[in-house]
Amino acid sequence: MTIDDATSTPEAAGDDYLAKRTLRSGTAGWVLLAGLGISYVISGDFSGWNFGIAEGGFGGLLIAFVVIAAMYLAMVLGMAELSAALPAAGGGYTFARRALGPWGGFATGTAVLLEYAIAPAAIATFIGAYVESLNLFGITDGWWVYLAAYALFIGVHLAGAGEALKVMFVITAIALVGLLIFVVAAIGLFDSADLTDIAADPDAFGSSDFLPFGLVGIWSAVPFAIWFFLAVEGVPLAAEEAREPEKNVPKGIIISMLVLIVTGAAVLVLATGALGAQGISASGNPLVEALGDGAAAKTVNYIGLAGLVASFFSIVYAYSRQTFALSRAGYLPTRLSVTNARKAPVLALIVPGVIGFALSLTGKGAMLLNMAVFGAAVSYVLMMISHIVLRVREPGMPRPYRTPGGIVTTSFALVIACAAVIATFLVDPVAAGWTLAVFCAFMLYFALYSRHRLVASSPDEEFAVLARAEEELE
Repeated sequence: MTIDDATSTPEAAGDDYLAKRTLRSGTAGWVLLAGLGISYVISGDFSGWNFGIAEGGFGGLLIAFVVIAAMYLAMVLGMAELSAALPAAGGGYTFARRALGPWGGFATGTAVLLEYAIAPAAIATFIGAYVESLNLFGITDGWWVYLAAYALFIGVHLAGAGEALKVMFVITAIALVGLLIFVVAAIGLFDSADLTDIAADPDAFGSSDFLPFGLVGIWSAVPFAIWFFLAVEGVPLAAEEAREPEKNVPKGIIISMLVLIVTGAAVLVLATGALGAQGISASGNPLVEALGDGAAAKTVNYIGLAGLVASFFSIVYAYSRQTFALSRAGYLPTRLSVTNARKAPVLALIVPGVIGFALSLTGKGAMLLNMAVFGAAVSYVLMMISHIVLRVREPGMPRPYRTPGGIVTTSFALVIACAAVIATFLVDPVAAGWTLAVFCAFMLYFALYSRHRLVASSPDEEFAVLARAEEELE
């Protein structure tokens, strides 16, 4: 059976192909999905965002935060519509496959996969910094922590999605309590003068106490503002494992986004005002250092570790589902999508985990963060284009939820996402360039090999076949 310029594999003809590649359905309602969305991102409140102050000062990062928060909210509203209309484990890849064909689908899935494979490596380095600051087990070399994190949490995911989502929810709730403790403690230490204690660069255009590195500093701070929200778009990856996904996935992703805007704003303002912009700009443990040496600092340090673990844990889930979906449809080797007796995709969990662990050994959290943001921003561009294309080309497609503002909303997100892609090259052109090279290598693999071996019976390809059949009938 031919699909666009792709053909099904011989494996697809077997009756048991999809039976070996099935996830457990009905394991999550909107509460668990909202918890999943927060869990993906909450580590961004505890560490990583503060490096943006070194790029743009407090003012630059604050402006970037406002713009990026607006972009994410617009994007989430667009994805809520797409996830309700096309509930499948592929998430953004599924949407782009329907709108942009196999090439656009694989490009989007690859960008998402790069984001989700690299982000846990960055988070692992932050976990290592927290463990070392707590002097846990006498560990002074982070690679033991990285290895333990990958081994332990991949193991939990192999037990099944229902168990993993519940564990994630509990850890995320603990992390939110930690943020609340931080906010209460930091209010008493806040000094507005400390927000602008970085000296203005006289050579930077538009520099001031508020924008010490000038207007370009705002743009350079964008990747770190993205870290406050990176991966929230992964909620639709749980669509096949959710109850009533057309209702619960949109509700879950929107609620999680609203919570993250509040927590991100509180952390940015209070942590910087408590420690000072200069001091916090290079901290590996910013919330703890902002509180000093008291009991609140120690409590937040332990709970901050839970926040980092929550995001690490949940993004492992995300990369496995993206790998699973691409493999099941034949874009990646089909062995990666085989599930175990607990309906967990074994190799889709292990293979990206091994790659992520290798990346974590660099110990360069800020570099890995920028690489993950590059993949994310590219996927945002393609997903917003997908929403616009489907609104124009398929206005009659059933949409249980519709984006407020329609394509105007997602067009705004598209413009900002394009600027974010460029911003990653401003911060670290070498890291962004290497990520782009890997992206191109994936596309070359698709061009030469996998586009001729797509699996016609996979859900994402069937969505495309049905759409083409409807167009031909019309």
